[in-house]
Amino acid sequence: MTQLLWRSTSGMMMTVQFPVRVICLTSTNTSWIRLLKGLLLKENVDELCWTLTAKKNYRTDKTSSTVLPEKDAFRLWCLFNFLSEDKYPLVMVPDEVEYLLKKICMAMTIEFNCVELEDFFSQESVQQSGITVWVFLEMMNSGKITRGMDKSIISMAIEEIYREIVGDVLKEGYLWKKGQLRRNWKERWFTLRPSNLSYYTGEDRKDCQGNIVLDGNCCVEVLPDRDGKRCMFCLKTLSKTYEMSASDTKQRQEWTTAIQTAIRLHVEGKKSLHKDLKLKRREQREQREKRRQSKEEELQRLRALQEERERKLAELELLKEAQKQAQALMEQDEQRRRQQHEQLQRALEVQLREAEEARVSMQAEMALKEEEAERQRKRIQELEEMQKRLEEALQQEIKARLDEEAFRYAQAGLLAEEEEKMKALMALQEEQEEYILKTQREKQELKQEMEAKSRDLEEAQRQLEEVRANRHRVDQDVVAAQRKLRQASTNVKHWNVQMNRLMRPIGPGEKRPSLGSSFSSFQIPTQRDPGLRLRRRSGSEDQDEESKENVDNRAGSDLEKRHSHASNGDMDIP
Repeated sequence: MTQLLWRSTSGMMMTVQFPVRVICLTSTNTSWIRLLKGLLLKENVDELCWTLTAKKNYRTDKTSSTVLPEKDAFRLWCLFNFLSEDKYPLVMVPDEVEYLLKKICMAMTIEFNCVELEDFFSQESVQQSGITVWVFLEMMNSGKITRGMDKSIISMAIEEIYREIVGDVLKEGYLWKKGQLRRNWKERWFTLRPSNLSYYTGEDRKDCQGNIVLDGNCCVEVLPDRDGKRCMFCLKTLSKTYEMSASDTKQRQEWTTAIQTAIRLHVEGKKSLHKDLKLKRREQREQREKRRQSKEEELQRLRALQEERERKLAELELLKEAQKQAQALMEQDEQRRRQQHEQLQRALEVQLREAEEARVSMQAEMALKEEEAERQRKRIQELEEMQKRLEEALQQEIKARLDEEAFRYAQAGLLAEEEEKMKALMALQEEQEEYILKTQREKQELKQEMEAKSRDLEEAQRQLEEVRANRHRVDQDVVAAQRKLRQASTNVKHWNVQMNRLMRPIGPGEKRPSLGSSFSSFQIPTQRDPGLRLRRRSGSEDQDEESKENVDNRAGSDLEKRHSHASNGDMDIP
C-alpha cells in the first residue's frame, strides 16, 4: 500500500491509500487523475471532505427553524466549491454569490431581493477577498434568502441546482417516447447531460431504460402532430431516430434548445456547460476590472491635467491681481485730485445754496403762518357745527332711552304673564306626577293615564300657542259652516217637498199635473215600486240631515265656548 496526496473540489488536501501495483502503472499527472477517477467517485470524495471539514468549521443552532438539513448544506458546499475561484483558500466573489442565489430563488419561484445582501457585500473585507463557504452557509441558515419558505421546497430547489451545476444536468422532465420495436408510446423521465440523454421509468432514476450518446452527428427536428400526439420532435443519430412528445409547445422548445446546446458542447469539446459559463463570467469580470482600471488611469491623467491647468490659471490670476493693484493705485491718485477740486466747488455751492434757502425759508414761513390762521378759523366753525350735531344726537338718545324704558316695562309684563302660564303648566305637571304616584300599583291603567295626560298636556300647550293665532279665522269658519248647513237644510227640505209632490199617485179620472219636466206616463206604484223606496229613503235622509244639523250646531257652540276660554287665557284639560 502507498499514500497519495489528493486535493478535492473543496481545495482540501487529503491522503488516499492505493495498492502499489496501481501506483506503478503511470507517473504523469494526467495518468494520476484518470486513475483516481476510475477508483473513486467524485461524490464520495466530496462527502468525505465535507465530513472532515464540517466538524471543525460548520457551526449551527439546532434550535433554530431556519437551519438547513445536513444534506442541503453539503450540496450548497459543493455548489460553492464549484463556483469558487481557483486559488486557496477557496472564496467566491460577490457576483458568483448573487448568481447562485438568483438560481436558487428562481427554482423556489420567488423573487430575489438584492437589498438584503447590499449591507453584507458593502463590507470592505468581502469586496477585497470575497466570501468563504462557512460565511455563505451561515447566511443561508439565517433565513434572509429563504424568507420562511417550507424546507421541502428549499431542499427541492437546492437539489435541482446541484444536479444542474455539479451534476452537469442540462434539463430533466417527463416526455412521451415512441418504442423502437412495439412502436407504442410510453412516458419516461429524461435526463440530459452534455454527453448523453438518459431515460428512466420514474423520477427516482433507479431503473434506466436507455442511454442515447450525443455527438456531432446528432440533430433535432420538430415533427407535425400525429398518432394522437402533439408537440412532437425527434432526435436523429447515425443508427436510430428517437421520436418524443412534450406536454406543450414551450416544453418542446426548451427540450430542443437544450439538446442542441448539449450537441454544441460535445462538438466544441466542452464537458460542462456551467464550467464554460463560469469561465465566461470570470472573463467578463476581468474585462470589467481592466476597463475600470483603465478608467481610473484615465481619470488620474485627467486629474493631473486639471491640476496643471488650475496651477497655470492661478498664476494668471496672480498676474491679473498685480496689474489690478497698480491700476488701483493710479486711480486712487487721480481720485484724490478730483476729490480736492470737487470739495472746493461744493463749498462755494453750499454757501450759495444756504443764502437761497434762507430767503426761501422766510417766504415759506410767512405762507405757513397764513395757512395756519386760516385752518384755525375753519376748525372753529367745524367745532361749532359739531356741537350742534352732538346736542341733536343727545336729544335723540334721551328719546331712545325713554322708548327703551317703555319697551322694557311692556316686556316685563309679557314675561310676568308668561311666568304665570308656566306656573299653571307646572301645577298641571305636579298634579300629573301626584296622580302617577297614587296609581302606581295598577300598571296597565297607569300607562294609559300617563299617555292620556302627556297627550293632553302637549295638546294644551299646542292649543295655547295656536288658538290665539287662529281664533278669528276659526270664528269665521264656524259662521261660514253654520250658514252652509242652514242653506243645505233649506235645500233638502225644498227638494223633499218637490219629491213628495212628484211621487203622489194619480187616480183614474184625474188630470196629470204639468211640471217643468214632462213625464210620458205614470204608473201606480206597487209595494216593490222604486218610487216608494225613493220616498222612504228621502224621508230617512231628511231625518239624517236634521240630526247632522243639530250635531253641527252643538259643535259650533262648543267651539265658541273654547274660543272664549282661550281668549281669557284659561284652558280646560280633561
